[in-house]
Amino acid sequence: MAAKQPSSNQTASQATTGEKTPAAPILIQIGIYATILFISWLISEFFAKTFPKFPLPTPVIGLVLLYLALTLKIVKVEWVDSFGGFMISLIGFLFVPSGIQLAGTLGILQHEGWKLIVVIILSTVILLVVVAYTTRLFIWIRVHLFHGDAEVDAKNKQ
Repeated sequence: MAAKQPSSNQTASQATTGEKTPAAPILIQIGIYATILFISWLISEFFAKTFPKFPLPTPVIGLVLLYLALTLKIVKVEWVDSFGGFMISLIGFLFVPSGIQLAGTLGILQHEGWKLIVVIILSTVILLVVVAYTTRLFIWIRVHLFHGDAEVDAKNKQ
């Protein structure tokens, strides 16, 4: 008999034991995000005052803290999944203030816009090249050092 495959909301160990972790209530999820955002803001303010030439943006610190909390199993994915999905659905609306700020600085864009376009194109090309060669390196390591194959989809392997 084949082993039960875990669903998208279950881990492999939960699928074999049959238990399922319930999702946290939405207010708890909002509280987790608010707590991480508040701690991120405190860290950002501390760095802004301690190292004025090296500011750290609060959202970046928040992403790192949330990643660490999820990785170290301090916060379970089920506790933040529903609210995270809701926030992702609002991402276009959340970027409207950035667009308004950009429209307010059109004078700068008229004089320096070509520099921005060159930097965006160059950084995109550099990013794509670095990702391609990094992926190639990881595939080489997997094949030559771990004696595995380069196939990503393990479902089709027998």
